[in-house]
Amino acid sequence: MQKNSYKTYWNVKTLVFMALLIAMHLVLTRVLVVELGAYRISVGSVCTILAGLWLGPVAGGVCGLCADIIGCFIKGYAINPLITVAAILWGILPALMKPLFINKTKKGKTVGICVSVVITAVLSSLVFTTAGLVLIMGYNFYAIMPGRLVQFVIMIPIYCVLTCLLYFSPITSMVVGTVSPAVLSKKTV
Repeated sequence: MQKNSYKTYWNVKTLVFMALLIAMHLVLTRVLVVELGAYRISVGSVCTILAGLWLGPVAGGVCGLCADIIGCFIKGYAINPLITVAAILWGILPALMKPLFINKTKKGKTVGICVSVVITAVLSSLVFTTAGLVLIMGYNFYAIMPGRLVQFVIMIPIYCVLTCLLYFSPITSMVVGTVSPAVLSKKTV
């Protein structure tokens, strides 16, 4: 029986890494977080960005979706579809932009990752999440937008630095399969 070359089959390793990144996202956004009403200071979206960059856009989107839905159940929130779309975009958009910077130097890849994070943040954080807060949760757009812009300006450099640090670390080689965990542990000894 021949496999269709257009279908992607996830193996156990991919599913384990997806589950690990979802768990890390949940801890970073639901436990280690500063909640200020319409504003949330957390770095959990970095896990979803890395899921997309490491495992592909579908896996990144699934990680964002699962993390948002499970997080809503943990905190007792109703699922806000616009905020869920924003969570999915964190995993999809950087992964879709990856071919634009994949064959570049390290500096070119860094710029590409940062540009993809900024574009994703504008769409997901400033557009979809703000729309979800205004349309579904009833916040006043003019009251929350200045604070969301300040949050955006503060968090984007943090997202870019963390994403680049983790993407250029040896973890990437292990996740994408270019280096086995045994070889990785021998290098550190």
